[in-house]
Amino acid sequence: MNLPDYNFLSAPLWLLTLLHLVTLTGHFVAMNFVFGGMMVLLFSRIENKWQQLEVKKYVMLLPSVMAATVTLGVAPLLFLQLVYSRPAYASAIVSGWPFLLIIIAAMAAYYLLYGASFTSTSSSSNPKPARKLWFAFACMLYISFMYSAVFSLAENPSFVEQIYAVNQTGLALNPDISVYLFRWLHMILGAVTVGAYFVGLIGRANDAVYNTAKRAYLYGMIAGMATGLVYMFTLGDLLLPLMRSNGIWALTLGIFLSLGSLHFFFRKRFLPTGMLLFASVFGMVYTRHVLRLIRLDGHYDPSSIPVEPQWTVFAVFLVCFLLAAGLIVYMFRLFFARQVPE
Repeated sequence: MNLPDYNFLSAPLWLLTLLHLVTLTGHFVAMNFVFGGMMVLLFSRIENKWQQLEVKKYVMLLPSVMAATVTLGVAPLLFLQLVYSRPAYASAIVSGWPFLLIIIAAMAAYYLLYGASFTSTSSSSNPKPARKLWFAFACMLYISFMYSAVFSLAENPSFVEQIYAVNQTGLALNPDISVYLFRWLHMILGAVTVGAYFVGLIGRANDAVYNTAKRAYLYGMIAGMATGLVYMFTLGDLLLPLMRSNGIWALTLGIFLSLGSLHFFFRKRFLPTGMLLFASVFGMVYTRHVLRLIRLDGHYDPSSIPVEPQWTVFAVFLVCFLLAAGLIVYMFRLFFARQVPE
């Protein structure tokens, strides 16, 4: 009996790559709304911040945006496993138990965000959702670190083989933390800028909230660029190939777009700010994609996988994805149409 061969791509590689990059960018923007926005609010010194109407509105939005984060995160993960199934699965198996805990951490964060939103809408004259937000923040911090550790390991298949040869418990993490530490910090601090954008957008009528968002936007961008620069210098021999690739142009353009968004954000022009910010995040995602290909060069070549298009399946995906996106927009329209208790 011959088993069917599933080692093929169900669409051209360029289309899978484009969909992966676009959906991953959307996932990062939604995730940074939750994660970065929480950082801005938790570390801010706004007087009586939990009683501020704009802060209450932001906290009330967190569960819905967390749902959007998960929804938008499914698609890029599916495209990743379709194209990079072997290295991705191998690294996930090596770090199996910590990786599976991501599901529990995400569920806990979701529950805590709902609890925080209920606290903000309670009749109490002094609602304090901070404790729940701190625990939710810790859960998402764990998720972000585990993704960085596991997927950085997936970019080094020979290292995965070495680790699995001596440790088959499913408890091993990537021991070379220098490979992904500054990459992780760059993502964390970059989330502050995106979160600050949404805090400023929702709190634009409140000077205290908006001024806090402006400071967080600026400092988050500076810190994100600094850690990104340090991360580039940790690439070692991979830096020169990156400098010769299209990735460096995407990175350079992303930096200029970020600086342009800073200008518009300080002038309260939120539409061009959001467009430039989304484009800069896309540039970062594309640069990471190019760097992944450079790391996998000689170990794994996705262009060598045969293509057998299955357009019906892609049509089903597209319809479901558009429906999910439409439902997310509808949820937010309902939210902004309702009154938030003062």
